[in-house]
Amino acid sequence: MTTADNYDVLPKAAANRTGRGQKSLTSRLVRFPISLALAWFVIGLVLLWTVAPGLFTSYDPLLGVPGGQLKAPSAVHLLGTDSLGRDLFARIVYGAVNSLSGAIAAVGVGLVAGTVLGLLAGSVRGLFDEILMRFVDVLLSIPTLLLSLSIIILLGFGTMNAAIAVGATAIAGFARLMRSEVIRVRGAEYVEAAFGSGGTFGKVLWRHILPNSLTSVVAYTAVQFGWAILQISTLGFLGYGAPPPTPEWGLLIAEGRNYLATAWWLTAAPGLIVVAVVLSANRISQSIGKKAP
Repeated sequence: MTTADNYDVLPKAAANRTGRGQKSLTSRLVRFPISLALAWFVIGLVLLWTVAPGLFTSYDPLLGVPGGQLKAPSAVHLLGTDSLGRDLFARIVYGAVNSLSGAIAAVGVGLVAGTVLGLLAGSVRGLFDEILMRFVDVLLSIPTLLLSLSIIILLGFGTMNAAIAVGATAIAGFARLMRSEVIRVRGAEYVEAAFGSGGTFGKVLWRHILPNSLTSVVAYTAVQFGWAILQISTLGFLGYGAPPPTPEWGLLIAEGRNYLATAWWLTAAPGLIVVAVVLSANRISQSIGKKAP
């Protein structure tokens, strides 16, 4: 091949590599669905509301404006005002702090306690496993809302107490899922090989069984996050969550229900936010679940 031929081949090879790179990037973008991107955007936006609500609104969520009651959505008030003249968008943004912090606390309680119990039950087996699973069956047989209300009555009202109550009702689901995953992983060949090579029970449990049992639990955690928001909003709607005038999504829906005929946005706006966050969490959970073994 001559030198001139070499100069011809090099640009073609570079063009081929560029074409392959563009196709690879395009295929990756196609594999990332718009619905999943939208779900992450919604969750990210709401988390930003929780961290820095002042970046999104300049209104005080607790301060009403005399004469500004029940104003329709406009450029001044994006989602209108409530019966006391408070900006509804500001109350929704600041309400994310209570709703999401409560949901995160609830999921944390269920995840930690349920994972530990399920890990021990699936690893130890025997009498401990039987007793624990019967206790889990009893918890699962009780309606979650009824169980949450019973715990709140014992603990008292408030967002954090509601979060603890919701988290306690989630322990049984996490424990059962973790137990089934541990039993599945426990029978794998690499776990038997780890035991056969002299690995202790605690070391094999920590290095092999636990990490390989968490994928499905992580997907379930995303579902529970949306479910926890829905439960905490329900408790707030019933009056068992944050006390007025603290902004909380369930409480905002409850406050607007008396004005559905004249100011529908008071209920529709926070209700749509709750629905969007729950659906987004479920979509993210679905994408994580597809990667599970």
